[in-house]
Amino acid sequence: MHEEKSPRKIPFLQGFLCLLVVLLASFPSCSFAASRSSATKKKASASSVIFPVSGNVYPKGYYQVTVNIGQPPKPYFLDIDTGSDLTWLQCDAPCAKCTPAPHSPYKPNKNLVTCKDPLCVSLYWPTSHQCESLDQCDYQVEYADRGSSLGVLVQDLFPLRFTNGSISAPRLAFGCGYDQEIPGPNPPYTDGVLGLGTGKSSILSQLNGLGLTRNVIGHCLSVQGGGFLFFGDDLVPSSGIVWTSLSSNSLEKHYSVGPADLFFGGQASGVKGQSIVFDSGSTYNYFNSQAYNAVVSLLKKDINGRKQLQDAVDDKSLPICWKAPKPFKSILDVKSYFKPLALVFTSAKNVQFQLQPEAYLIVTKQGNACLGILNGTEVGIGKFNVIGDISLQDKLVIYDNEKQQIGWASANCNRLPNVDRDYSEGYYQPYSANFNILEGSCPATLWLH
Repeated sequence: MHEEKSPRKIPFLQGFLCLLVVLLASFPSCSFAASRSSATKKKASASSVIFPVSGNVYPKGYYQVTVNIGQPPKPYFLDIDTGSDLTWLQCDAPCAKCTPAPHSPYKPNKNLVTCKDPLCVSLYWPTSHQCESLDQCDYQVEYADRGSSLGVLVQDLFPLRFTNGSISAPRLAFGCGYDQEIPGPNPPYTDGVLGLGTGKSSILSQLNGLGLTRNVIGHCLSVQGGGFLFFGDDLVPSSGIVWTSLSSNSLEKHYSVGPADLFFGGQASGVKGQSIVFDSGSTYNYFNSQAYNAVVSLLKKDINGRKQLQDAVDDKSLPICWKAPKPFKSILDVKSYFKPLALVFTSAKNVQFQLQPEAYLIVTKQGNACLGILNGTEVGIGKFNVIGDISLQDKLVIYDNEKQQIGWASANCNRLPNVDRDYSEGYYQPYSANFNILEGSCPATLWLH
C-alpha cells in the first residue's frame, strides 16, 4: 500500500477562519476534519444531497456522478450502481490490472479498515468471514458481466453540501481497488463505482447510520443524457409516485420487487410471476430465458405481420437490430413500429411498470433500432429480470429503504429540481423539491453484484 504522512492538525483559529470561508464560498477550497463521532451529533437534522449526473445509454452506456473524496478533496467520476453495495476507486497501490481512468488513482493515507470492523464483516455476510490479516479488510466484488474489483477497504472524508444548507465531511468506508477486471470493448471511463445497494457497506447506509440522511435514494436519468441523483427524502414528491413493496427476503441485497406478469401490447404474454431487480448499473435490461424468448418471439411475430422492418444483420451494436425503409433519426421514431411492454405487479392493485418502445430500444449511429433487452440467463443472472438504465430514463425512481418500497413516475429529467448551478464552485444549492411529474404515468454495463 502507498502511504503518505498524516495531515497536520489545524489550529483552532485557522480552522474557524477556514470554516467561515467555506460557508461564504464552496467547500472544495478548504480542508475538512470530521469523524464518525462528530457527524453523529447531527442526527436530528438529517437532510439530503443532490449530485448532477452525466452520461447516457447510447453510445456511452453508463451514467456517472462526480464525488469529492479526501483531504484536500479530489474529484472522482463514479458509475452509479444500485445493483451493488461497495463503492470503490482505482487505487495507487501498485495496480496489477487497472483500466484507463479520468483521474489519478486514489492515494491511501494510513486509513485502512481493520478486518474485525463491522463494515468489513458485512461484506461477507451471510457467509463466514475469515481474516488473513487483522490490520486490513480485503474485499473482492464480482459483477454479473464477469467484471470484478479486488482491493482493501479504507476510510476517508466525503465533503458534502446538504439541501438544508449545512456542510459536513463524514468519514466513510470504500474500496481501494488495485486489481480490476472490466470486460467489453468500451469499458466505462470512470474512476470506479458508486455502490448504492441495500447492504451496510453502501455509502447510503453509512450516511444513514451517521444520521446525515434518511435511508432513501432517487435518480432521474434523462433520455437526452444527464440527470440527477439524490440521497435522503427531502426531494421525494408527496404525490404522483407509483409504489410497490421491496422483496422481504433478508438475504436479498438487491432492489428486488415482484411478482410481476409480462404484457405485450396490452395483452398477457403468458410469462407470469417474474422477479424484478432495478439496477442503475446495467445499461440494458436482462430478462431470464423464459421472459427473453417470449419478448423476442412476440416482437418478431408482430414485425413480420407489419412487413415494414427488416433484420439489420450488419449492425453489431446489439444482438437483435432492425432497419426501416428510412433510417430512424431519433428514438421517438420507433413508437409507430413497436408495441409497448408492461410489468404488471400481481401483489399490488393497479401497479405496473410500463416500457414504451423508446424504453427498450435504442437507435444506433446507422439509424437502426436495436433491442435493449438481453438474455440474462446467458450471463448467470438466473431467475431475475434486471431493469437497467434504458428503461429507467425519464423516470423519477425512488428507492425507499425506510418503508421498504420502490416508486417511480414519468418525469422531466433534463434539469436538476429547482437549483442554482455554480459550476465554477462545484456545488449545487437546491431551493425546493418540486419535480415536473408528467401526466399519464403508470409506470453496456452490467454492475449487478
